[in-house]
Amino acid sequence: MLDAFFAPRSIAVVGASRDEAKVGYAVFANLLAGGFAGTVFPINPSAEPILGRPAYPSLTALPEVVDLAVVVVPAQATIPVIEECGARGVPAAVVISAGFRETGPAGADLERRMLEAARAGGVRILGPNCLGFIATASGVNASFAPLMPAPGTISFLSQSGALGTAVLDWAAGEGIGLAHFVSLGNKADISEVDLIRAWGDEPATGVVVAYLEGIADGEGFVLAAQELGRRAPLIALMAGSSEAGARAVSSHTGTLAGSKAAYTAAFRKAGVIEAATVQELFDFAEGFSRQPLPAGPGVAILTNAGGPAILATDACERVGVRLARLGADTVEALRGVLPAAAALYNPVDVLGDADASRYETAARILVRDPAVNSLLVVLTPQAMTQAEDTARAVAAVASDAGVTTLAVFMGDRSVAAAVRALKDAGIAAYSFPEQAVATLGAMERHAAQRMRAPDPPMGVPADYHIVRAAIDHAREAGRTFITEESAGRIARAYGLPVPGSGLARDRTEAQVLAGRIGYPVVLKIASPDILHKTDIGGIALDIVDAAALEVAYERMMSSVRHRMPDAHVWGVTVQRQLPPGHEVIVGVHRDPSFGPVLMFGLGGVYVEVLKDVAFRLCPVTPTEARSMIEEIRGYGVLRGVRGAAPADIDSIVDAICRVSALAIDFPEVTELDINPLIVGRRGDGAFAADIRIGIGG
Repeated sequence: MLDAFFAPRSIAVVGASRDEAKVGYAVFANLLAGGFAGTVFPINPSAEPILGRPAYPSLTALPEVVDLAVVVVPAQATIPVIEECGARGVPAAVVISAGFRETGPAGADLERRMLEAARAGGVRILGPNCLGFIATASGVNASFAPLMPAPGTISFLSQSGALGTAVLDWAAGEGIGLAHFVSLGNKADISEVDLIRAWGDEPATGVVVAYLEGIADGEGFVLAAQELGRRAPLIALMAGSSEAGARAVSSHTGTLAGSKAAYTAAFRKAGVIEAATVQELFDFAEGFSRQPLPAGPGVAILTNAGGPAILATDACERVGVRLARLGADTVEALRGVLPAAAALYNPVDVLGDADASRYETAARILVRDPAVNSLLVVLTPQAMTQAEDTARAVAAVASDAGVTTLAVFMGDRSVAAAVRALKDAGIAAYSFPEQAVATLGAMERHAAQRMRAPDPPMGVPADYHIVRAAIDHAREAGRTFITEESAGRIARAYGLPVPGSGLARDRTEAQVLAGRIGYPVVLKIASPDILHKTDIGGIALDIVDAAALEVAYERMMSSVRHRMPDAHVWGVTVQRQLPPGHEVIVGVHRDPSFGPVLMFGLGGVYVEVLKDVAFRLCPVTPTEARSMIEEIRGYGVLRGVRGAAPADIDSIVDAICRVSALAIDFPEVTELDINPLIVGRRGDGAFAADIRIGIGG
């Protein structure tokens, strides 16, 4: 799809320069030095030779039509160049020039006009405002980066040119090769989605690593990443997604579903391995690119030092990596070859005086154990330590056994040669146990996800006409929300149990409704201007008879008149009071990039304080719904503690799937909160006690 970029036959540098201080010189020099076998033409109006190559005044003056134009001219001059590309039949252009959207409205208009010219001429554009790109297989270094990486299996894309140069330097220092390096810049045309799709079909790419600052086509990203993930992992670091950047919204879900939550949910749906830091991005890239995925859970830790082994064990528990339970035969075999003081049960401590031979013997015994699917070798430099020989021994065991092997060689100068030997042999080596364990955890999760059978969404029959009528009625009234009564009808239309209720315009109607519904009842203020009823005394519970209703009604109206005198009040909602149960929240917030993001957590008035919530991208399957429930810290409460009966988890799963279906079926629903969803004991079901639905265009 992007062959004109990554495998061109000829290239022109528009804006090539003889001045070594200019980007046009660096780009042209890099193309000549990178090993590209095709022809590279310098384009410069002065038409003087550059680095011994004859220059041409324009693309039109070239003796042939090139596949790729690298544009390094002032921003205002790019549009005529792109128009010339289209007229000459040049299919691809890298616009390295800056001065576009990143500079303000005038630059954004210039970028828009440049893109229009490209589309009119059938030209694909990378950039503008980018570092360029590198394709090692074809020897193309169409960038002004200072290094040409060695060929490898990692394809790296970045929305930051500066971080990109750091990655190139890191790869060179670690001896890691790259298949591609791409600086996206402003993403006027080609985006991360285009690159992921292209690399998904390319056998040379074994791992995709991405630094991202925003994703415009969320649906396209998820689909492309899912397709890639069947063959190669995608490791991503998302910047600029802090909760401080979340938009101001009115619902609980919207408040909590900031950009970070949306991206994390999208990455989970897409099977993306999310790195939390730049260090973790590098750590994961090294592990995934050097070692095969684990065949299953179960790691054996082999060490010559107790302290680091304890740190590794603690890290395993934090990230969900399970230590292998060694078989009796393995323990006896270790007992026969290790000193009496050695620790034989995972972690296996071969003691501080261990030489390379002792490490190798123990490692070969461990990798034969059926419970061991990965090996973590920890070494600290001590007086008797043979670090470099141990590295070669570990590499030999890993090569023979095919077991996923990571190494932690702690120190600096004493282990430098050993670390280099490990990496030369294809073993990922780390300075500290936490780095290696985090990488192994990511590898295990990715391996498990690739083996997981597809989990289709739950089929949810619904009465769509009721929902459509409620949305249309709200729009006709000029409202951006659904009334509580209509929200209840929408919930019932999707099979969500809702307690009996009705709208009463005055106290008399409220008493009639309560008698019809049956005491005890709940009163809730009905007003288009009051979103959070509890805050102003707009909810009254435990109303057991008509006298109590009269008192509660008058107190509520007095409080509302005092706290919000300008609010328009329709009356009160009278609702059957449900028996006590667990209060949880199920909500949806529509993210501008990824669409509906569903939230689950402990509900009631504490949801925004505790923030004990989990998020998933819709549609949410039953398996995903159950994993959301088990993910929150309060799951133990729902499961039942100290003899308490467990909550009806199945009814929560059902409610989550029904809300997810509603959000998918009706894009107009921008926000939805069921808070609380009152969950009874196992088998008793759950009821949506309070529902708020916001709508948009």
